[in-house]
Amino acid sequence: MIIIKLVAIISLALTYILIVFGGYVASSESGMGCGPEWPLCNGEVIPILENETLIEFAHRVIGLLLAILVVSLYVQIKRKNSSNILQKAGNWLIVLLTLQVLAGAVVVVLDLPSIVVTVHLLVAMLFMLVLLWIYRTESHSRIETIVSDTEKVKIISQLNVLIILLLLTMGFGAYIKHEYYGLACDWLDCRETLLPVTKPEILQTGHRVLAVLTAAYTILLMFKAYMNNWGLGLKKRLLLAAAVVLIQIISGILTIVTNISIPWAVVHLAIGTALFMIIADTRIVMGITITKVTGGTWTDDKGQPINK
Repeated sequence: MIIIKLVAIISLALTYILIVFGGYVASSESGMGCGPEWPLCNGEVIPILENETLIEFAHRVIGLLLAILVVSLYVQIKRKNSSNILQKAGNWLIVLLTLQVLAGAVVVVLDLPSIVVTVHLLVAMLFMLVLLWIYRTESHSRIETIVSDTEKVKIISQLNVLIILLLLTMGFGAYIKHEYYGLACDWLDCRETLLPVTKPEILQTGHRVLAVLTAAYTILLMFKAYMNNWGLGLKKRLLLAAAVVLIQIISGILTIVTNISIPWAVVHLAIGTALFMIIADTRIVMGITITKVTGGTWTDDKGQPINK
């Protein structure tokens, strides 16, 4: 299983790089650097590598390397006669990879439609989540906690809510970016008016509201961890998440103040993706010893039912 762990962590790192680099591709407006063609680039397998073409082609090469790694990971999972749940994770990995490839092709062929670009990012996040789960499961990771299994179930539910908030926030952010609504409002108000009026202003404000809710909920969970003494491991993770979410808000403000400059736009995405990884990883490790079976009954790592 060491090979599975190794390939999973390398794939995870490459996925993070691909997401962040994809943000650079979008911010530098290099998404059509290969023209409206896929999988060819300007009609060639290897085009003349310069300017936008170099950037877009590099993104595709990273994606190809990741696809090769993930297929090899899937093969390893199948050949090692892994557990049923790991087999299912491998299947989901291939499904999400296929969706991601198709979404990437549609993005290019249809000239960067905002909704498809948004789906492309969200699928990448789910893809990363599955890779995290495979790595942590094979590593038999645990978080140091001093709460009951019943309390763990409640904590997991709260982390699930936070993951959904993060996905919604990032989805809104991707959509308004590609619709060029990012400067519809200033960082504190909506230009001439305090409240949003136009569609771009409403969508931009929606993104901000989700960001504030995500930050508030993250900080709330951090305080609950310390007040209820959930354990050193969980407290450290949530403290890190709270710190990162505050940095993310600052980077968002700076992105607006600098008129969505490329460096800050990429940093904003990089921090947001890192925050998602921290929360998703915490949720995954918390849930390793507690699983919900098909019948809806929560069980511990020994298969014993937990009364909620």
